[in-house]
Amino acid sequence: MSSAVSAAPARTFEVRHVQLARALFAALAAIMVTFSPDHSAEVGLAVFSGWAIATALVLLFAVWLVYPAGQRAASIALGVPTLAAGMIAGLPGIRSTTLFFVLVIAWALLTGVLELVFGLRRRATDEFARDGILAGSLTIALGVGLLLVNPAYSLEYFIAEAGQSFVLTGITIGVGLFGGYAAVIAVFLGIAGFSPRRGATPAEAASAPAPSSVTDAAGDHA
Repeated sequence: MSSAVSAAPARTFEVRHVQLARALFAALAAIMVTFSPDHSAEVGLAVFSGWAIATALVLLFAVWLVYPAGQRAASIALGVPTLAAGMIAGLPGIRSTTLFFVLVIAWALLTGVLELVFGLRRRATDEFARDGILAGSLTIALGVGLLLVNPAYSLEYFIAEAGQSFVLTGITIGVGLFGGYAAVIAVFLGIAGFSPRRGATPAEAASAPAPSSVTDAAGDHA
């Protein structure tokens, strides 16, 4: 008699769903920054807070809904500091230009390095690892870019067509950089989420049954 091997149950949520959810919230943040006439620290931190908390919840829920035991470290490592940064940015009484730069730079460098390292460590076994490598690199680039901006920078300029003067400040540049980062991440993760995958992910591999060693007796005698 042949041995019957039951197939592992398919997961309702997959890694691509995490990517698409992250892309959605990043797109919303990019839209809010782009169409807001106010690029102050208060607005920048408010947008960052909403985006960070939503993204963190996606990552933390994925710990139970997407990844099996042994594959959850990256999602936890990214979700916890992102949630903490979002909660700090959500406190209206402490919002300032200094807090925006310190908080977003610290978050970007920490989570960017973590996502890059986890991606590099899994690149030989996980086809989603290269997405983490690029996402981590983009996040590090955001942190480095903000480090190059002087928070005290201020430049007044006049536009004749508009008939008025404007002031370009460090915080305006900083919030704009975050909005640009959110837009790029949204496009990248959206493409990654919709891209077809050829092999099994670590989550699928971990839940797949081992090959049966029982030989079909009828097949041997045929």
